[in-house]
Amino acid sequence: MKGFTRAETRFSLCGLNCALCSMQLGGYCPGCGGGAGNQSCAIAKCSLEHGGIQFCWECPEYPCSRYEGFDDGDSFVPHCSRKQDIASARQLGLETYLARLEEKRVVLNTLLAGYNDGRRKTLFTTAVYLLPQGCSRRQQTARASA
Repeated sequence: MKGFTRAETRFSLCGLNCALCSMQLGGYCPGCGGGAGNQSCAIAKCSLEHGGIQFCWECPEYPCSRYEGFDDGDSFVPHCSRKQDIASARQLGLETYLARLEEKRVVLNTLLAGYNDGRRKTLFTTAVYLLPQGCSRRQQTARASA
């Protein structure tokens, strides 16, 4: 969308974890506000109308009518949990949430580098998305103490 850019493209305005998205990993999407992206995104337009906020939760109107039934219309697992992911980012703080997202991205990159036969990207992105927050840190700690 013309004039819509964001510094943070790993986590979208509306709560998508772009860093774990098969579309972004495949180079088909630059992430929310990272380039051409979804030119017709109503939430990006809303952001521009509200001063270019970086995340919907920064808006005094959040949650607004755009969020009614928001997670109900899509069966893709990360799309079904946007409000939950926004709540987690707000509770943990954005930097901590993004650090945990990057931990998951490392796991995902390992899976894709070693086990992807060209058909499993969506499976791996969904599996890594479903990992509990901080799971890779627990695994590293367990390995170090063994």
